[in-house]
Amino acid sequence: MTCLWDAGRPLTVREVHEALETARTIAYTTALTTLQRLARKGLVAQERAERAHRFRAVATRDELFAELLSDALGVAAGDTGVLVRFVDQLGADDRAALREALDD
Repeated sequence: MTCLWDAGRPLTVREVHEALETARTIAYTTALTTLQRLARKGLVAQERAERAHRFRAVATRDELFAELLSDALGVAAGDTGVLVRFVDQLGADDRAALREALDD
């Protein structure tokens, strides 16, 4: 997902594979399988462009993580201890951003 977000445009499997290869060795088929699974889960969209399939993130990084966090907190609905523990683990900058968002 990170390489799709960083690119800011749809990427081919080859482009994703090349981006991931800079960090660690993976097979082209691993990149393809991962992108196809992300597409089935609705996290990326697959588009046919000429002879290549291109993949793009459906949501921004912030949108996706906000949804995941909301889902996690929804599972623990009514259990304020979970929310308090989460906030306790935040760094000073994140706490300040949270305070500012709550004050708005």
